[in-house]
Amino acid sequence: MNQFKKMLSSVDMTEGPPWKKLLYFTIPLLVGNMFQQLYNTADAVVLGRYIGDGALAAVGASIPLLFLVLVLLMGVAVGTGIMISQYFGAKLREDLSYTIGNSLTVTTLMGIFLMITGPFIARPLLIALQTPPEILDDAVLYTQIMLWGVLPTAYFNVLSGILRGLGDALSPLIYLAIASVLNIVLNVTFIAVLGWGMPAVAVGTVVSQGVSAILCLRKLLKMTDVFDTNLYFLKLKRKFAVQILKLGIPTGVSQAIIALAVMAVQPLVNGFGDLFIASYVVVMRIDGFVVMPAFSFSNAITVFTGQNMGAGKIERLAQGTRQCGILAFLVCSSLVGGILLFGHHIASVFTQTPEVIELSQQMLFILAPGYIAFSVAMVLWGTIRGAGDAISPLVGASVNSILVRVPAAYLLIYLMGEVPEAIMYSILIAWISNTLISIIVYKMGHWRKKGLVKT
Repeated sequence: MNQFKKMLSSVDMTEGPPWKKLLYFTIPLLVGNMFQQLYNTADAVVLGRYIGDGALAAVGASIPLLFLVLVLLMGVAVGTGIMISQYFGAKLREDLSYTIGNSLTVTTLMGIFLMITGPFIARPLLIALQTPPEILDDAVLYTQIMLWGVLPTAYFNVLSGILRGLGDALSPLIYLAIASVLNIVLNVTFIAVLGWGMPAVAVGTVVSQGVSAILCLRKLLKMTDVFDTNLYFLKLKRKFAVQILKLGIPTGVSQAIIALAVMAVQPLVNGFGDLFIASYVVVMRIDGFVVMPAFSFSNAITVFTGQNMGAGKIERLAQGTRQCGILAFLVCSSLVGGILLFGHHIASVFTQTPEVIELSQQMLFILAPGYIAFSVAMVLWGTIRGAGDAISPLVGASVNSILVRVPAAYLLIYLMGEVPEAIMYSILIAWISNTLISIIVYKMGHWRKKGLVKT
């Protein structure tokens, strides 16, 4: 029992071999991301099996729009986590307390704004994305339900980000596992048993996220040995609210630019018809699992960098980044091997349509080498962001999305003809370009001067 309690406590990454601390912290993140993907995968499997490829395509058509709307909330969660890790590393209790309280208030205000405005812009934006008429109504309804229930998702993101910034990656994993199982049960019950149709998937996701958010809050309120839980800290204080936004908005905007790039390419995807959209959704679901190690190691190195920046141990950053990159490379390479060997069987889990399975496998083969480059970039951007530099990732995302990804998609379709594979090659090119940009920014080293705590 004592060992289990120790695992649930904060991890101090300022001492000991970096690779051990990173691996210890990353494993719960990786498993947690796997459960996170179970949300989306369970939706896709239930929709594809019990309703059909049309429902699967409707959900897929709504993903870029939902991602665009939610990125600012995601940015607040990331910005909060960076501040938490640096103040935790510096052992600044009052600053920790204000950061946690102000992040919850900022999240609440932004979530309410999106709940009110988001559902009204869903249909016009989906029409602008040239969503096929036969799936438009379902896509609009799914998007609206997800936006009406945005607060549970927002709270879970920011609360789990706070816990991870404090070095606790295991608690969010446990709560996410509970919510993922609940989500699967609700999806099967609502659709397969009760026959409520496609919108029930969105309801199940919102309810499950709400449960995980409550569990995270319950855990956080017990950590009085690390920070204070007085309601006074919920009152917005300029220093902390502004810093959350300074870190969160650039992070959110960089993700928004990526989302806009995806949306700019979405009409090309939609133009290939329902079968390709369904295949694209299948690939993106599988893609979510393959990129999990990259995101997990990126989050781990962000916390590692933040804590060591806060503690003034700058000399540990290069060693930690190098060791984290090696770990990410090894894990990602193994997953790519699995895709190359079992891509057809993996795609068949989502649908029984032979054309969708075959096309999904072809798309995965094209993307396979890009995942390794992607893992390297995510580790480097994680270090840069953890140091408190939110602008460089924004510039990198802007250059890569605006000057590489979107032009590559349209140019390749022009050069190759109207073939779906052109979309996949454009993604591959963008990943390689992003890796090169991240290496350049990391080597320049300006991010080392961005720490919040002056030591």
